[in-house]
Amino acid sequence: MKKVVFLFLILPNVFAQKTKFDSLANHFGTKHFPLFLEYLSIPCDANYKEDIMRNVVWVENQFVKRGFESRRLETSTIPVLLLEKKSQNPKSKTILYYYHSDGQPVVPSEWFQEDPFKPVLKQKNAVNGNWKIIPIENLQKKIDPEWRIFGRASSDDKGPGVMLLAALDALESQNIKTPYNLKILVDFEEEKGSVNLPGIIDSHKSALSSDLLLIFDGPGHVSNLPTITFGARGIATLTLTTYGAYTPQHSGHYGNYLPNPALRMAQLLATMKSEDGKVLIPGFYDGVKLDAKAKQKLKEIPDDLSLINSKLGIKTPDKVGESYQEALVYPSLNIRGFKAGEVGALAATIIPDKAVAEIDIRTVAATKPEKLLQNVKDFIASNGYFITEQDPTPEERTKYEKIIKVGSRPAYGAFNTDPNGAIGIWLEKALAKTTDKKIIKLPTMGGSVPISPFVTKLGVTAVIVPTVNADNNQHSANENLRLGNYFEGIKTMMGLLSSDF
Repeated sequence: MKKVVFLFLILPNVFAQKTKFDSLANHFGTKHFPLFLEYLSIPCDANYKEDIMRNVVWVENQFVKRGFESRRLETSTIPVLLLEKKSQNPKSKTILYYYHSDGQPVVPSEWFQEDPFKPVLKQKNAVNGNWKIIPIENLQKKIDPEWRIFGRASSDDKGPGVMLLAALDALESQNIKTPYNLKILVDFEEEKGSVNLPGIIDSHKSALSSDLLLIFDGPGHVSNLPTITFGARGIATLTLTTYGAYTPQHSGHYGNYLPNPALRMAQLLATMKSEDGKVLIPGFYDGVKLDAKAKQKLKEIPDDLSLINSKLGIKTPDKVGESYQEALVYPSLNIRGFKAGEVGALAATIIPDKAVAEIDIRTVAATKPEKLLQNVKDFIASNGYFITEQDPTPEERTKYEKIIKVGSRPAYGAFNTDPNGAIGIWLEKALAKTTDKKIIKLPTMGGSVPISPFVTKLGVTAVIVPTVNADNNQHSANENLRLGNYFEGIKTMMGLLSSDF
């Protein structure tokens, strides 16, 4: 009876708290739209230092005016920002937040708007499914959660940055203090592989030391429900080049005589995977083990496969795993680009002089990037290719029948955290106090974040808290952020920032 009375007394308080979080998120989310649009208007391709330094200054100013101490951790290219606000309790633990402020390069002609760095508001046509630009002033009126802001880095990864700013301001308005030391690391070269991050960690171990690392990057579950992700795949890349003649040759004069490097490349790539998507390179899946219990837990994640396939525009997915989530547990090999000659109006009747294929490999905790790269190289050699790291010499061209140049780079490894440990329980409680929605716990993210150096060098536990919609066109043209995710993300940040750790 006492338990019933206790629940009866606390339930109204819980409801009131969640209602308050809703109200604060709506108010400060709307208030911060101009700030978000300003942030998105700053070009953020890390290949252009002048542009990216404008992002550094903007981010630094926003957090400094909110009481954070700022340090620029210098590198040979772009600095990393370390922002810090200490708790009033000297015994408090420390949580390090991570997000990045750079975006993928853009091809403006592929975007359905004037400029990828001039964000627009769009509404989906219920009849034909097309997205139509609507007045940006609508952001200050009644909001439809299905509206989206389109612009480079809207989801990946400036959106979470503005959600964090809005959450900080919302809590400050209620005089709610973060009960732990808060450090925020802002990366400005994540889309270039964060090549300087391991060195930064080595040089600033004390400054970066923390009890938990939270990563605000990557997409949430396709349901748009609040999501916690307990790992991410690593990444390595390969550039392959096959060769024909020294220069492109007339296809009439030399067709049937001169080997075509594009065909050679296509034939080689075709041997790497089966028709249903499985990698055929020996040893590629070594070390990955899934028992029946683990498979069942993956199947319990509420993925609507028919909806996923419909949104992607496919009938049948690859058969690497028995479900979408299981597929992410395995390493992947992806052909991300292929170039030989020209197409369309520029197509010419020539045999190309070379063909170039770009490949990315997503690794998992059981597989090391260096090992998988070597597996691929060994497989290429077994197909009769002479492998070189430079363009072939005249002597090599006449000595070897099949020549390939291989460039490779292991960027960073995968990581995983126990979802059932104390950290997982704390995170779930922090999110639950802001929402009545089901919280999705994912074992790993399909994409990659440069976090493994923190795990290995600092010994810190890392977890991803994704807040953006899964169908955000990340890394592609017409990247967008769903407004429902924007407001939900602010509530998520508020829950994390206000929870005892």
